[in-house]
Amino acid sequence: MTGAEEPVLLHVSGRAAYITLNRPKAINALSHAMVRRVDEALTAWEHDPAVQTVVITGAGERGLCAGGDIRAVHDDARNGDGSAAAAFWRDEYRLNARIARYPKPYVAVMDGIVMGGGVGVSAHGGVRIVTERSLIAMPETGIGFVPDVGGTYLLGRAPGELGTHLALTGARIGAADALLCGLADHYLPSGSIPAFVADLAVLPVPEALARQVRRAPDGELAGHRAWIDACYPAGTVEEIVQRLLAHGDPAAKETADILLSKSPTAVKVTLEALRRARRLGSLERVLDQEYRVSCATLATHDLVEGIRAQVVDKDRTPHWSPATLAEVTDADVERFFTPLGERELGLAPSA
Repeated sequence: MTGAEEPVLLHVSGRAAYITLNRPKAINALSHAMVRRVDEALTAWEHDPAVQTVVITGAGERGLCAGGDIRAVHDDARNGDGSAAAAFWRDEYRLNARIARYPKPYVAVMDGIVMGGGVGVSAHGGVRIVTERSLIAMPETGIGFVPDVGGTYLLGRAPGELGTHLALTGARIGAADALLCGLADHYLPSGSIPAFVADLAVLPVPEALARQVRRAPDGELAGHRAWIDACYPAGTVEEIVQRLLAHGDPAAKETADILLSKSPTAVKVTLEALRRARRLGSLERVLDQEYRVSCATLATHDLVEGIRAQVVDKDRTPHWSPATLAEVTDADVERFFTPLGERELGLAPSA
């Protein structure tokens, strides 16, 4: 395999080490091999005194990373025993935790599309850059899945109920809203990214930032805080939908319709996962929970059906089962949080 075909490109220049996710035709979607390659690089650079900063970018014009390789997850859930998907998530979530605790500056350039697993390899970093092209989302409920890669940890810490809104709807946000929600730290115009990335080879991160950082154009979420914070604290998804429909703001009603189009099971499990994540505290404890939930989805109808409709057949008409929120019982939701015994992810120290 030539260098251009390697799915992860690695190089060191001056004081910086660079990771380039290199599957541009797939918007750099993460395979298991890519996760392992990034982890190996972080190990090497952590112990290399010449490397002062680590930088992650995506090849091509479309984005940093569109997520994990969900087609592989679909095939394993439908035709396999789920072990390949579980092994992928195990290594991916461990990498997410590692990025959050990395002892050197980890600079993530969140230019273009950053979704799902792409959020996992960027938004846990110490220095997170967004541009006018950034489009960030955790769209899992639309494929019968639940936000993972530490997504429920990140969104659980967003101001007010913004994280609940993003987790349940899968809404896409731009630079200013990512900054507002705590998913990013600095705004740079996309045209400044090459100079910034090059500067990191010779300058400490604060100096490189000072040359390029600008004020982000206004976002949208701040203007929706009133109805978001009023509707989402409700006790159940059904009550959230009722509040959205009754609120009077047209955007709230549109959001109710969006929620009702998602997997009823995934939406209910996501709300519970997010609320539990807020109580769990550490990222490691939340990732342990997400691993339980993700593994449980492998046995569901909706994960295979959702990926089929959105990615495989692309007919965009998933047939969820159960088909309505009312049919998803508390017991159905609770099953997703069942401890896995010897198969636990085990990132957090046991009590």
